[in-house]
Amino acid sequence: MLKRILGATLLAASLGTASLAADAKRTDPQIAHIAYTAGQIDVTAAEQALKKSKNADVIAFAKTMERDHKAVNDQALALVKKLKVTPGDNPVSQSLSTQATKELTTLEALDGAAFAKAYVENEVAYHKSVNDALANILIPSAQNKELKSLLETGMPLVQGTSEHAEHLASMIK
Repeated sequence: MLKRILGATLLAASLGTASLAADAKRTDPQIAHIAYTAGQIDVTAAEQALKKSKNADVIAFAKTMERDHKAVNDQALALVKKLKVTPGDNPVSQSLSTQATKELTTLEALDGAAFAKAYVENEVAYHKSVNDALANILIPSAQNKELKSLLETGMPLVQGTSEHAEHLASMIK
């Protein structure tokens, strides 16, 4: 079952990246919405992990995810307010949200070590996908210098999170 969950997550991550690549010319409001949505998805997943997990390492990781992604999203909201831009909902944001809802439902059905392992493996796959989208599509497509800078600032956070999640995944059996 765990391999099926991870496989579905990786497939969704691949499709999300393919969808981004197919229409790489995004507007800044769309890019802002995609980035905010990606961060909010991780906040919601962390909140679920904090409610369900009993694993101290997973709880610490989830607290970090919740704190860091809320902080980045707060910066993003402040920037769009300053620029007087309304983030633009788009098919990529909608697809990310739909897939996240499905994944949260799948994870909700798991408990104990199975939940911890699936949550962390999902975080590994998700952060790799987000990092790829940031590096190859969102940052290069951003026209506003402040938006581009915010995305560039967030990229090391995503990379570090991915490495942390990979390390944590190797520890959870």
